[in-house]
This record gives sequence, C-alpha cells and structure tokens, in this order.
Amino acid sequence: MKLSNLAAALKLTLENASSDPEVTGVATLEDATPNQISFFTNARYAEQMKSTRAAAVIVDKKWTGNRTVLRSDNPYLDFARTLEMFYQPPQYAPGIHPTAVIDPSARIGARAHIGPYVVVDADVVIGEDAVLLAHVVIYRGVRIGNRFFAHSGSTVREYCQLGDNVILQNGVIIGADGFGFAREGSHWHKIVQSGRTVLGDWVEVQANATVDRATIGETRVDREVKIDNFVQVGHGSTVGEGTMLCSQTGLSGSTHVGKNVILAGQVGVAGHCTIGDGAIATAQTGIPNDVPAGAIVSGYPAIDNKQWLRSVAVFNKLPELARAIRKLSRQDRED
Repeated sequence: MKLSNLAAALKLTLENASSDPEVTGVATLEDATPNQISFFTNARYAEQMKSTRAAAVIVDKKWTGNRTVLRSDNPYLDFARTLEMFYQPPQYAPGIHPTAVIDPSARIGARAHIGPYVVVDADVVIGEDAVLLAHVVIYRGVRIGNRFFAHSGSTVREYCQLGDNVILQNGVIIGADGFGFAREGSHWHKIVQSGRTVLGDWVEVQANATVDRATIGETRVDREVKIDNFVQVGHGSTVGEGTMLCSQTGLSGSTHVGKNVILAGQVGVAGHCTIGDGAIATAQTGIPNDVPAGAIVSGYPAIDNKQWLRSVAVFNKLPELARAIRKLSRQDRED
C-alpha cells in the first residue's frame, strides 16, 4: 500500500515525506529497502537509523531528525501491527487427516484442522476452530477452549485444562509429571503426580517449554501469560496474569509469581518463593527468597538492581584495590 495509506491505517502521523512510495513489507533498519518500513526504539541502533534506506521508520514522540518517519506512542507495538498487515501466516482448512487417531468419545468443535498422526484420547473436549498440527498428542480427560493452536510435537497430558486462544509451540509439554520423589533407604520412591495443569485464556507457551502438573491440586498459569523457549514451571506453581517468563527461566515447585512480573533469561527461582506483582528480575538472577511487589532485582543471591550495579562496579575494580592494599601493607611493614 502507499505510505500515506499505511500511516492512515495505523493512525500515525507521517512526517518529512517528500514522496509517497509503495510499501511492500517490513524489515530491520539495516536490511530495509526503499519500499519497506522499519522501526527505531533502541539507541544502540542509532548508526543504522542514520544509514537506513527504509521508506519510513516508526519512531517515538521524542525522536528528532529530518528523515521520513511515522510518529507513534508505542513504536514496537505499531511495528507489530504493521507486520500483521504484510505477513499472512498459513491458513489450515478444516478437516481430519486420515492418519489421525481420535477416540470416539472425544468431542471436537466445529471447523477443526486435525493434522497427520495427531492422537486425541478418550473423554477429550476441544472447542471450535482448533488447529492441531502433525504429531500433536492430547491425553485423556483434557478440556480445551476455542481457537486452540498446537504446533507439531506438542503434548497436553491427562486431565489438564486450557482456556481460549491458547498457543503451544513445537515440543511444548503441558502437564508432565512434577519432580517428586521421597527417599526410601538408598532408593527414591516416585510420588504420584495426581494434580493437573491449568492454562488461562490467551496463554502462549513457546518451543520446548514445560509446565508440570501438581502433586496434588493444580499448577496454574493465568490469562495473558507468555512463556518463552526452554522455560520450566515446576509442579504446584502459580503464575499471575500478564506475566512474562523469558528463555531458560526455571521455577521450582510451589513458586508463586504475581501479576505482570518479568523474569528475564535464565532466572532461577527456588521452591516455595513468592514474587510480588510487577517485580522484574534481570537476566541470570538467582532468587532464593521472596521478592516484594514492584522490586527490580539482579544477581545471586538476588538483591536490589541498583545495589547490584554498584557492586558490579566495585567488583571490576578489585584488582586495582588489591594492588592498593598490598602497597599500603608494604608501607606499614617498612614503617
């Protein structure tokens, strides 16, 4: 579409436009052509912003310069909206592949797409407009809402419950056994994991992540939670609405995470901890104790982010400080 039409569709202000080119897609600042849109939100890419060939760049209200831009209150969100206009994901026609195995007692809603070698066990209920791609397995007794999308190789274990608009990426396992063993002499006695996993509406779980079932009761992930690749949610944990768990984060059993929390990559949380609403843990933070609401923590053991930054600054100066101490020690001995 024309650049001016794109600006109107997004309800953004077009500035510094000397022409009205045809826009054919979206690209990074570095790769964009004169017929593509890009976006700029991070000062690290200031040099690419100067040299980009993009037809226009989505920027925030504070950006200053003389190139063609689209002003936005939320450039990253408007970038996402632009991408949706130009990229159409594959559509899957309703129907059941002849290699799929569906128990006669299973109830699947209208317009479902059931791909090759899918298995749906007994007493399963799936809502309307579901897409189950190749090799998806749904164990018995599962309840799933409308517009479920399961990519190939994902699994939902017995008696779990999923809300509407849930997306499971490749290799996800919902409701695997929790890590429960009791010591019996020199052996480990497996504790039956009798609970279930519950996912709320609009939850997305990305590739190869696991949300374990509870020993008793349930593991609960509330609506709008986003779980990244290789995340582990331990048995009996709860994750509050709107929370984001980034790649390789691990929650030990019975961890309780509040609403709108962000746990960045490789954060580890010890069992039975509570993380308050709106808290943020930066990458590779280790959390052995409760974290209050709204806190920003870093390091191991987790401490206030500002204190951690000061500590890291001091740590980087340790060789210099050690030399100074040795010098003072020699002077004391000489005196």
